[in-house]
Amino acid sequence: MNTERVMGDRGQLKWRKSSYSGTGGGDCIEVATAPGTVHVRDSKDRQKPILSFSHEEWSAFVGYAKTGYEACI
Repeated sequence: MNTERVMGDRGQLKWRKSSYSGTGGGDCIEVATAPGTVHVRDSKDRQKPILSFSHEEWSAFVGYAKTGYEACI
C-alpha cells in the first residue's frame, strides 16, 4: 500500500461506493480501479491523499473483511 497522491489519474478514475452507504455523505469510502491498482479515498474529504493497493493486497483485505481475523490466521 502507498499513500501517494494520484494526481494525473485523479480526474480519470471512476469512483464508486457501496449502495449501502446511503445519501447522507456519512462515513464512507470510495473505490476506483486502474490497471494493477485499487485506489481508496474518504468520501467526506476527496482532496486528502488516496490509498493505493495492488490487486493482491486489496483481495487480501476484502477477504479479511468478509471472514474475520481468525479465518486469516
